[in-house]
Amino acid sequence: MQLEMDAAMRAGIAASAHRRQREGTRLVALSAVAFSTAGLFTRLVQADAWTLLFWRGLFGGAFILGWIAWTERRGMFGAFGAIGGAGLVAAACSTLATVCFIQALRHTSVAAVTVIFATAPFLAAAIAWVWLRDRPARRTLVASLLALIGVVVMVGHGEAGGAFGDLLALAMTGLMALMMVVVHRHRAVSMLPAACLSAFACAVLVAPWAHPASVSPATFGLLVLFGVLQFGLGLLLLTLGSRRLSGPRASLLSSLELPLAPLWVWLAFGEGLTPAGWIGGAIVCAAVVMDAVGGED
Repeated sequence: MQLEMDAAMRAGIAASAHRRQREGTRLVALSAVAFSTAGLFTRLVQADAWTLLFWRGLFGGAFILGWIAWTERRGMFGAFGAIGGAGLVAAACSTLATVCFIQALRHTSVAAVTVIFATAPFLAAAIAWVWLRDRPARRTLVASLLALIGVVVMVGHGEAGGAFGDLLALAMTGLMALMMVVVHRHRAVSMLPAACLSAFACAVLVAPWAHPASVSPATFGLLVLFGVLQFGLGLLLLTLGSRRLSGPRASLLSSLELPLAPLWVWLAFGEGLTPAGWIGGAIVCAAVVMDAVGGED
């Protein structure tokens, strides 16, 4: 009888873990879809980069704050206090990653930034191994390597990058990988308040160079959508999903953003994708699907 009870308990735990992984997979994949619309909104919004980022951070933070207030109600302030030092680290990583990303695009090529960001699953695996002694799933690492190959195919030979910009892109990638590992490590605590703080911090950091009052009413409406749907919703889904998945797997799923971003621009503006773009994007998607359907090792 005791053996049967133990077996039933183990089966229940395994089923719960599998369900949690499926939920995490869906959430992070949806976050990649949300984040991938950045290029589309950037084309539509008529504003300078700093003003765009200011409103994006402000509306994104307000959206996440509203979600926290709705889900936590009277416990909202306690939720912010519960994130502790780990939450502040996650928030700082997200904020600094955004700043590094902006500056990397100014000092190196988009192709270089894209390829470097595709190494996030490997950096997440290294961080988890050194810090937590978590053995990375072999299938996830193989799929990550396949996704990296797909990204290289997508961007082709691209223009040469700059060393300083490449370092900034590497810093951004490492910060995002660390954030996902921290969120997963402290998955017992909701890190949504950390995501909220990160979004508001981004707005504060770019405020000295922004011109918030210069936008037209039509542009303002697009900025609301940009902040809520692309940044706020994307960050919320990524934070929720990262609690349920290992850092390497969450990073791999986030790479879905890379082939989707040019797809939306193609659909909206008819900008043709190169054959390499289609092939590379298909490889990335295949790698993500291969890992997602296999479960955990």
